[in-house]
Amino acid sequence: MSRSRSKEAGIETLSGVDGAFLNLETEATPMHVGSLHLFETPPGYRADFYKSVRHMMQSRMVPVLQRRLAALPLQLANPVWVQDAIDYDYHIRRVKLPRPGTWAQLEAAVADLHAQLLDRSRPLWMLYVLEGLASGEKAYYFKVHHAMLDGQAGVALAGALFSASPEPLPPPKRGRRQSAVTPEQPGTLALAVAAFRHDAAQYVKLVRELPSVVRTLAGIVKGSAAKARGVAGTAAAASIAELKRSASFGPRTVFNVAITPERGFATASIPRAELKSIAAASEATVNDVVMALCSGALRRYLKRHGAVPRKPLIASMPISLREQGNTEMRTQATLSLVNLATNIADPAKRLQAIRDSAGATKAVARQAKSVIPTDIPLLGVPWLLGALATLYGRSSVVDKLPILANVLISNVPGPPVPLYVDGLRMTGYWPLSIVEHGVGINITLLSYSGNLCFGFVVAKNAVPEAGELAEDFMAAHAELKHAVAPAPTSAAAPTRRKRVVKAA
Repeated sequence: MSRSRSKEAGIETLSGVDGAFLNLETEATPMHVGSLHLFETPPGYRADFYKSVRHMMQSRMVPVLQRRLAALPLQLANPVWVQDAIDYDYHIRRVKLPRPGTWAQLEAAVADLHAQLLDRSRPLWMLYVLEGLASGEKAYYFKVHHAMLDGQAGVALAGALFSASPEPLPPPKRGRRQSAVTPEQPGTLALAVAAFRHDAAQYVKLVRELPSVVRTLAGIVKGSAAKARGVAGTAAAASIAELKRSASFGPRTVFNVAITPERGFATASIPRAELKSIAAASEATVNDVVMALCSGALRRYLKRHGAVPRKPLIASMPISLREQGNTEMRTQATLSLVNLATNIADPAKRLQAIRDSAGATKAVARQAKSVIPTDIPLLGVPWLLGALATLYGRSSVVDKLPILANVLISNVPGPPVPLYVDGLRMTGYWPLSIVEHGVGINITLLSYSGNLCFGFVVAKNAVPEAGELAEDFMAAHAELKHAVAPAPTSAAAPTRRKRVVKAA
């Protein structure tokens, strides 16, 4: 379902899914996503990287980053987007790392920045140029509200901002500096009309598509029933049987608590070829292997901090609903649950169990994809979602409700070729995502130029040291690689970047 737009008034409405990210946001649960970018520098590099990044953003600015929210009275409907001028002094800032400028200090600085809410009176993004890395490399952290875009839209945005060529950007034109012009802002009536028209259209669409939804779901259930009677069923029927066998509420762990605002962040990188080798040897997908590595890391962490539950942990995993070629800058995904088989000690057998569970989830999602909405009406509901989010954040509520998922895991396809900023090659591209009350760990990976870059975001009251979890992840990778397949010949190697770098 496409987002509606009023060109005359310069208004763009939010989808119900994007609006939910706004309404569920609290001080303890910011709903923005981000990324850490690392760049190699040539010997003798003396340029001001901050100015290079700012020049890139100004010369390649895209409309999606020029939008800000305009709220409706009494929160009767979602706010809408209106175009606004960009204050580059506000949105692009320098952050000096403490000496000596280690990688751990960089990760800690990014974690602190990721914990801060975005200002809703301005366009919902920030970019921080991180200065003082002892290695001499350059870095910046970029964050944008999830209401503006999902992971795949974020990759598309990166493609618009970065260059695939190592050629430096042309220098900014000299002359009188022009001040940003603020577009004319629509009135309250125009905002209300656009929002109410959008929600009314979604209600009509839901009613119109209801028969198709019922037919699709009935077909899946019918196939499952035929499978249960021993009749040759469909692939979806077999998948539902597997889902029934493996899916359940997760066990309560140290991760599953009401979270506080403080965040931790750590990184890891693995050549994609290594995971492809493991996947091929196991008749699995790369995503199955990723889930197995996450499972192994969580087992190791829980062994040191209590015990591994007898009941397997459950992962919540986004499934993209984005059609091929769709480049809309909005959220188009749904969530699924996957059994992580953490009760299985053998890493190869654990991978097989995860493969079966994840395959079943994907098969059912493909069957039902056409009827899963990417937009929902929220007329009169936004204030209620905010109240529920605040209520759920109380530890007494989180501790009493069943655990739907123990961890959030996401796999985002990224650019296969190197990207550049003003001639500097990006060597690392680590994603940061969202943790929520009851789920204090998020592991997101992004493929980039032959590597898989993993970002571990944690609530510090659930996982005090994110780096410890990242180390467990790398140990789980080594264990699974040894158990399943030899490492392919590769120039790159898995890295945690915990090395001590020389002082500049």
